Amino acid sequence: MNAVISSSSSDDSLQRLDHLAELSQRLLDAASRRGASQAEVSCSEERGLNVGVRMGEVETVESTRDRGIAVTVYFGKRKGSASTADLREESLEATVEQACAIARYTEDDDAAGLADAERMAHEFPDLDLWHPWALDADRAIDLALACEAAGREADPRIGNSDGASLGSGDSLSVYANSHGFVGRERGSQHSLGVALIAGQGDGMQRDGWYSLGIAEGDLENPAAIGRRAAERTVARLQPRSVATGEYPVLFAAEVARSLVGHLLGAISGGALYRRASFLLDHAGKRIFPDWFSILERPLLRHGLRSAAFDAEGVATRESAIVEGGVLQRYVLGSYSARKLGLQSTANAGGVHNLEVKANAGGFDELLQGMGTGLLATELMGQGVNPVTGDYSRGAAGFWVENGELAYPVDGVTIAGNLKDVFAGIRAVGRDVDRRSHIGIGSLLVGRMTVAGAD
Repeated sequence: MNAVISSSSSDDSLQRLDHLAELSQRLLDAASRRGASQAEVSCSEERGLNVGVRMGEVETVESTRDRGIAVTVYFGKRKGSASTADLREESLEATVEQACAIARYTEDDDAAGLADAERMAHEFPDLDLWHPWALDADRAIDLALACEAAGREADPRIGNSDGASLGSGDSLSVYANSHGFVGRERGSQHSLGVALIAGQGDGMQRDGWYSLGIAEGDLENPAAIGRRAAERTVARLQPRSVATGEYPVLFAAEVARSLVGHLLGAISGGALYRRASFLLDHAGKRIFPDWFSILERPLLRHGLRSAAFDAEGVATRESAIVEGGVLQRYVLGSYSARKLGLQSTANAGGVHNLEVKANAGGFDELLQGMGTGLLATELMGQGVNPVTGDYSRGAAGFWVENGELAYPVDGVTIAGNLKDVFAGIRAVGRDVDRRSHIGIGSLLVGRMTVAGAD
């Protein structure tokens, strides 16, 4: 079972993948010679360029080249792992030996072992993830400077900058195991963003904007990014607090995905088998409104987190996590699945591309539908209890009156219980923020506690 990837003749990525695959097989053979009943190997190479500028001056230029090799062996139900970045033969042999030595001294774990052989991926479609950017440091600096300059020049109230940065990188990886599976992946990701400061003294406010994509062409224009950052920054000047009470809360698209993140944490295998989740035993139960759905699409072309197989080689497929408001399944790798008496959901290493169903129009329609309440554009702190679902986070954004932005808000806390928050979702907009593998628009919750300065 080998993943086949096509390539143009202009890069050496296929040859490098071939080398990683051959290296993986050598390590698997070395583990077998030492008596391991099962083994798996992950090999990766990464390279990138990152530049940072501030106030028109270059601050950092960093070129990176990293590699890593991880070997895991199983002697029956005993597991050992070791890793290295050294490709010398003696170092590779020592890494396998170390993994085997660890396994011989660990206790049996009935859930240990490779994912089931029949679950391995057999099809490897081209997911359009490989778009390396032929970018040198001078060009990267020019783009970052142009982004920052556009932001600083957009409004006279912009008096300072936290800097602009551009990052570009690509990675190659091979996962192989003793089932005979060899999976190859290659991908690229690029980003450009800037953070600006407006106002003076205690009245200063900071905000920014960034763009992210798999290909150079996915990025917004540097000047557009700078102007967007400036608009967001000056809009936050002269914030107020609000009277403590219960109000509707509209989570802007860029922060709405954090609520999906809390859901994923609660339905992940590790939290469930440790019984540390407020959604324990909730599969098959309604926890959202009946129109609400979340679909996982791992085979989406050009998706930020697309893959034909998970971190254990298990074949991925499109499937619902939530459908009709009902939690359809958990998020499991093979280990957590065995601990729970279930099957892997091909989520070893995390979820892939998620699409949250919209039931409303754009952002303006959601504002009008809310009427009066809080628009949250930034969340601070980690005030979420994963066991009880209690939620309390600092927030900034805008107070909305009669469906229109009234004034900026800072220094407030929004609170509730996530079960109530999920059940109380009134609308999800179509204004999806594409800078994440969690595709969701702005999200309106009917009522939450908003605590102001009083």
